Parts: sequence; structure tokens; C-alpha cells
Amino acid sequence: MPVLVASDLDRTLIYSAAALALTMPDARAPRLLCVEVHESKPLSYMTETAAQLLTDLGDAAVFVPTTTRTRKQYLRINLPGPAPTYAICANGGHILVDGVSDPDWHAQVTARLADQCAPLAEVQEHLLRSADPVWVRKHRVADDLFAYLVVERELLNEDWVKELAVWAENRGWTVSLQGRKIYAVPKPLTKSAAMREIARRTGADLTLAAGDSLLDADLLLAADQGWRPGHGELADTDWTAPAIRALPERGVLAGERILRELLAAAGLGRFAQELGVR
Repeated sequence: MPVLVASDLDRTLIYSAAALALTMPDARAPRLLCVEVHESKPLSYMTETAAQLLTDLGDAAVFVPTTTRTRKQYLRINLPGPAPTYAICANGGHILVDGVSDPDWHAQVTARLADQCAPLAEVQEHLLRSADPVWVRKHRVADDLFAYLVVERELLNEDWVKELAVWAENRGWTVSLQGRKIYAVPKPLTKSAAMREIARRTGADLTLAAGDSLLDADLLLAADQGWRPGHGELADTDWTAPAIRALPERGVLAGERILRELLAAAGLGRFAQELGVR
């Protein structure tokens, strides 16, 4: 029976230049591979070692990139290894099959959102009205499913974020602060539901997951085993659960460690040993 590995991407497997956390001397920094270009500029990286680990994982398990990114944002990433048959985008709003959104799944999701939480238009209007233009740089709607703001983090009013979280909670939405982005996402829109559907389709009898943010918590809890790095919302709140392993590594080296752990847990010991797993 196949092993399914559902992993978040940004700040879990791939990293912007600002998120690399290269604290070692320059001469000892790992070699990096650019895996995303946007507007002709390099945007996201992983280490070359992580790239090999991901290639090995993709050869031997059902690897499912699992992201809050829109379809368009996901499709500009060029991950090493075999092209994944399945991917989860828009926080579970889309299941991509060979790069194309499954219309039946998307219809199920939109029906569930209409039934269980306040409409996107209400949340979008609240964000436009209440967020301070001093620290907001962009207002965005993602695939007509959720909204997010791009902010100047050093100017951000943290109390406003807490107030927004309470306001959203009462309307069936959740709020997540990730780097320079504040996400407002409907509670029924989850990565875990999409992962379960792909596990059903593939017949996977073991599910593994990794992620760093509040929006990954449901994914980690739904998997048989989960991992989180030493940075991000989950680490900042010391979040954990019985089947979750909290790793100490931060930044791009956490991506390497997560992939080693996933390989070992998937029973691929020979690959893991070759690349330093103990």
C-alpha cells in the first residue's frame, strides 16, 4: 500500500531569501537551488541536499505538495523530482490532478463554505474598512475562496490582528499571520479534508505531513505522523500533539531535516542513511 506525504511548501520545504535563516559563517552556508522565479527574479530556494531528498521521496511515495497558495502561485514553483500527480492548493479549495483542478472537489468545497460560514464578501469588506493603510501594502482575494493582506510587518499593529481573529472566529473564519501576510480563511476550508480525499483515491495506508503555520495544524493532526520546524506560528506557540514531532532546526536547514524525517518514516531507510538520517 502506498505512503502519502502531504507537505506544506513555504517555510517548510521552500524558503524566500528573507526566510533562509543562514546563521552560519558564509563559507559554511549550504549550496542553494532556486525553485521559483517570479517576474524574472529568483524567489524561493531549498538546499541542494533537500532537493535530492525530495527527489528520492517523490520516487518512492505519493508526494502531495499542500499549500495555501493559489493555483497560479503554485504552478510557478519548479520542484525537483518527478512531477506530483496530486497537489493541494488554496488551503484545500483545489485538488490538482496533473496540474488541473478537479471540478467535483471544488464544487463540494464551495457548497460547504456557503453552508457553514460567513461569505467572503463580508470578510473582505471588513478587512478593507478596518486595516490601516499605514501598514497595508496589498489587499488580495485568493481563488474566490479566502482573503489576505500583504503588510509592512514592522509597522503592523499586533492588537489589530488579535481583534481580527476574534471577529473572524465568530463568523466561522480563522486568521493566520505568516511573515508579511495576514490570512483570513474559512474554517471549513482545510488542507486535511483534501489530504483525506487523496488518501482515499490512492489507497494510502500511511499518511505523513509537515507544516509550520496555524493553517497546517489540521493537516498535521489528520496525518498518522506530523512534523513542524523550529520556526513559524506553531513553534512560536509551542504547539504540539502526540503524533507531532517538533524539530529544533529553523530556516532552510529545517527543510532538509523534515525531508530526512519523512523518508525515514516512510520506511525508506536506505535513502535516509545515505543522506545522514540517524
